[in-house]
Amino acid sequence: MTDTAGRVTLWGIEVFLAVAEEGSVSAAARRLGASPSGVSQQLSNLETALGPTLIDRTLRPAQLTVAGGIFRKRAMRIWTEAQSARAELAAGDMRNLTDLRLGMIEDFDADVTPRLLSSMSEELGDCRFLLETGASHRLFDHLEERALDVIVAVDLAETVADWTEVHPLLEEPFVAAVPKGFETGEAPLERLQALPFIHYTERHLMGRQISAHLARNRVQLGRRFELDSYHAIMAMVAAGAGWTILTPLGYLRARRFSDAADILPLPMEPMSRRISLIARSGLLQEMPERLVTQLRPLLQEMIVAPAVERMPWLEQELRIL
Repeated sequence: MTDTAGRVTLWGIEVFLAVAEEGSVSAAARRLGASPSGVSQQLSNLETALGPTLIDRTLRPAQLTVAGGIFRKRAMRIWTEAQSARAELAAGDMRNLTDLRLGMIEDFDADVTPRLLSSMSEELGDCRFLLETGASHRLFDHLEERALDVIVAVDLAETVADWTEVHPLLEEPFVAAVPKGFETGEAPLERLQALPFIHYTERHLMGRQISAHLARNRVQLGRRFELDSYHAIMAMVAAGAGWTILTPLGYLRARRFSDAADILPLPMEPMSRRISLIARSGLLQEMPERLVTQLRPLLQEMIVAPAVERMPWLEQELRIL
């Protein structure tokens, strides 16, 4: 058993208040459903931790000392707060959450994330938000290290563990981005192979997914260009320097170049990815579900609807889950 002598514990405070109210250790023990020796030990541990004697147990009934009277006011506040916290947690009420550390993939940082934080700030008036954006694999590492409470990221089998809860949000296909007006004809892959291919870096999860898919389809493409920025990749495509594989989210993020590029279905076996909200299982109670409830309509409004309006052929492939 852990030695609690020298520590102020909630159990010790509860024991102190019971003895003070009942006037004896034995009566407090009956009220608490504990042994008299256990109650006496908890009271002694509390007095050791604080310094002065709190209750004069030589008197009948036992009486608070001057120090005990002073401490009782604080103890009652502590106990009341603890009971309130217990009731809130039992009811699943997270409106009094004080800190939320949220990780978001970079694809959402300009549009979806600000709207989400604004909405959450109205609901959680006393909460301090810490936002970190980055690549999915880095966000998952931070979640595993307990540096983040919840993340929105691409989820794969290798990034989902038994300590997580996963809430699917969005499925999107991979697509080809080509220079505006580029004719692919009846053999799109052959035509595209005549252009330089601009790789999304394999240092990120998406780049590794693309490379693995190309390998599965036995498609070999040059590796002259490997970039880690949607904007840089789309700028090169818009300038006619080559073509690339990315997702509608990546295309929308670099929308300043969208008028100088066309988006086409992948010229090989289809491929898609799923974006989910991932948290440590049970830690935030119902908060992940509430975040998902707020995120899904935002993603429909800000991602799916604009993309489908511009590229109607995406309607069945880009969808809220």
